[in-house]
Amino acid sequence: MMPTRQALERARELDLDLVEVAPQADPPVCRLMDFGKWKYEQDVRAKEARKRQSQVVVKEMKFRPKISSHDYEVKRNHVRRFLEEGSKVKITIMFRGREMAHTELGAKLLDRLAKDLSDLANVELIPKLDGRNMTMVLAPLKRPEKAEKAERKPARGEQDRPPGGASPGGAGGAAPSAPERTPVPANVEATGS
Repeated sequence: MMPTRQALERARELDLDLVEVAPQADPPVCRLMDFGKWKYEQDVRAKEARKRQSQVVVKEMKFRPKISSHDYEVKRNHVRRFLEEGSKVKITIMFRGREMAHTELGAKLLDRLAKDLSDLANVELIPKLDGRNMTMVLAPLKRPEKAEKAERKPARGEQDRPPGGASPGGAGGAAPSAPERTPVPANVEATGS
C-alpha cells in the first residue's frame, strides 16, 4: 500500500502504467503494468476464440410432395452430405393448388427422410405447416472428431496393398490381373454398348 503520487513516480521509473484494477475496494487497488501490451494480448486472445468458434450453417433443400424415387434419392444424398459436413438442414415441402388438400403426403415424405437419415441426424424442429410450405429442420449428431478424421484418411499406401504386404501384381513380376468390374445392381439393366 502506497500513496497515489508515489505509485505514479514508480510507474514512470519502470516505464509502466498505473492501472486501477478494483475501484470499489477501500482503498482502490492499482497495478503497475504495460497497458498497451495487455490490451494487445486481450485482442489476440479474443481473435483466437473467434477462430475456434464454429459457425452454424443452415442449408435448405426443397422437395415437392409428388417427387419421383430417383429425385428423392439424389436430394437425400445432398442432405446427407450437408449433415456430414456439420451443417443443419432445413427441409421444405412446397405445395401447389390441390396438393394443399393432401398435406399428409408431405408429412409422410418428411418422416421418411428423417428415418432414412436417423444414423446422421436428429429432428430439431418437427414438421410444421407454414402457409403453402411444410418445414422440418435436421441437426447433425455429434461425432468425436478423432474418429471422424480416422475414417476419412487411411494410412498412406494402406488401401493399395493386399494384407500380406506383397505388391498388387503378385510375386516375381507376374502379369497384372484383369481390372475389376463394378457390380451392377439388380434393378438396373445393362446396355449392350
